[in-house]
Amino acid sequence: MYEFDVERLSPEQRAMVELWEAHLAAEFETKDADASCGTMTEVPYVNHVPTITGGVGHRQLNHFYDRYFIPNMPDDLEMEMITRTVGLDRIVDEFVIRCTHSVEMFWLLPGVAPTGRRLEFVVVVIVCFEEGKMSEEHIHCDQASVLVQAGLLDPEHLPVVGAEGARKMLDRNAVPSNLLIKRSVDDELL
Repeated sequence: MYEFDVERLSPEQRAMVELWEAHLAAEFETKDADASCGTMTEVPYVNHVPTITGGVGHRQLNHFYDRYFIPNMPDDLEMEMITRTVGLDRIVDEFVIRCTHSVEMFWLLPGVAPTGRRLEFVVVVIVCFEEGKMSEEHIHCDQASVLVQAGLLDPEHLPVVGAEGARKMLDRNAVPSNLLIKRSVDDELL
């Protein structure tokens, strides 16, 4: 498991990490939309890139968090950090998320009824800060991998993978590289 050394950070960077971790705790532990939005600037912006979900401003984000994000988390959701990079005004976190698709996850699979399938996917979050608060949050994930695992995309006929992508991020030897290329090319060095 990845361990992040906060002792190497400046006081300003530590404050960003503490605020970001308070934001995550509000979303995933205390499940408090008001506390989550309380970590943000006057006009924050959140975008889950593959589904364009989130919002702009406290009113829209509080509504999104309260109705469509926080209550729509599977009970077994786990997040494992792969890496964290802290800059002068932003944090970039890379996670693997694991869960069972047991509820409608509007932020990840809007309009898709629970499939009961196990999901394991990589998420990259870029969090920007202004004047001691979070101003933007950009959430990227491998949506094709999620769709494969939810049974909505056929990996046999498309160049996509399922949970293998997340497993490779956690252990470089867990899955061989170049499997999709090898489906169409005979090259023993791949």
